[in-house]
Amino acid sequence: MIDLAQLRREPEFVKAALARRGVSHETVDAIVELDSEHRRLLQEAEGLRAQVKDLSRQVGEARRAKADDVAGSLSTTSREVGERERLASAALDAVAETLRAQLLMIPNLPSPEVPDGADESANVEVRRWWVGIENGAEFPTFMAHQRVAHWETASDLGILDLEAGAKLAGSMFPLYRGDGSRLLRALSFFALDRHRDAYEEIRPPSVALTETMMSTGHLPKSADDMYEIPRDGLWMIPTAEVPLTSMNRGEILDESMLPIRLTALTPCFRREAGAAGRDTRGLLRVHEFDKVELFAYCTPAQAEAAHADILARAEGLLRELGLTYRVLELCAGDLGTSSARTIDLEVYSPGVDRWLEVSSVSWFRDFQARRANVRFRSSEGTQFVHTVNGSALAWARVWAALVETYRQPDGTVTLPQVLAPYFGDVTIRPRP
Repeated sequence: MIDLAQLRREPEFVKAALARRGVSHETVDAIVELDSEHRRLLQEAEGLRAQVKDLSRQVGEARRAKADDVAGSLSTTSREVGERERLASAALDAVAETLRAQLLMIPNLPSPEVPDGADESANVEVRRWWVGIENGAEFPTFMAHQRVAHWETASDLGILDLEAGAKLAGSMFPLYRGDGSRLLRALSFFALDRHRDAYEEIRPPSVALTETMMSTGHLPKSADDMYEIPRDGLWMIPTAEVPLTSMNRGEILDESMLPIRLTALTPCFRREAGAAGRDTRGLLRVHEFDKVELFAYCTPAQAEAAHADILARAEGLLRELGLTYRVLELCAGDLGTSSARTIDLEVYSPGVDRWLEVSSVSWFRDFQARRANVRFRSSEGTQFVHTVNGSALAWARVWAALVETYRQPDGTVTLPQVLAPYFGDVTIRPRP
């Protein structure tokens, strides 16, 4: 959540920053008023508590001195003050709960370099990459055999069975078969091997407690997009970012431990409640997909380098796979709740003639760490860590782009050679 101390110190700055994300001045002013009332009630409750303690001391002294009348009078006063303290504490708790609830709905402050804009239409394209660009090659011209949608090619090859997936779990739950399943596994192993030089591999649970979901900012704001298991008080994770952010929840780390770099391959579950039928063909938008996530706890001074490293690794994978992609700087209005800055990677999928998001690389400053209470101890005292994360990569759309980009005139798919150690014969042929 945002830093209340900063809000008290620089209210106009915070209001201006949040206005870039569509948060009204009135909403921020209401939080300022609640914070002021909370501090007033806290001071009142603590003062009354101190009076009760002092009166109790005086009652004890009076009784030891055999001054029963005085002790009785002081006891009566103590009970009256105690009741006032109880009411003040109850009011304090109510205001604190309201204040926290409102703070949990406030997004992070965008970084200064984030462009203005209300939605994705204002995102800024930073650059594009394709095979041969370094040698002056023009943007690729995709042939007719590559302009076939992946779900058609996959159906012909018998590697994707959307009907069976829908039969088992409903629409937008894909079922991969044969070489389709092998390709998904190969991509995951390929990525994990590329990250093992600097990132510790974690296999976290695929479900998370409400507190864990709250730590990243997915709850309460995005509850409609999550799969809940009410009976057990659990949620299906929408990304490995959720468990990785809470790995050190409630802990104070030593500065010498940072940065802590983690990676995880997990299934990801998203209801896509706002999709309303958009982009639901094939693998363009699904409820479950596999993803390799990169995550780092770091000091504020390390955050920029950590963000750049994750972005470079995600781009490196796309380049090794030979996929055409572009880099987008998200505008303030399109940032996720917790993000201060996000850079998206989108691959070009020739069969659907679309740019498909396959990675979001985000820097959260200390926003998530305040929720998860993850701090580090340095020579300057104790402060919150910064968190950085990004997909490297999300596989459903990469899978689709590979099938389309590497489709051959005879309908087979010849994958990039870099996958051979994980896939074997890189040509996918129709199932016998």
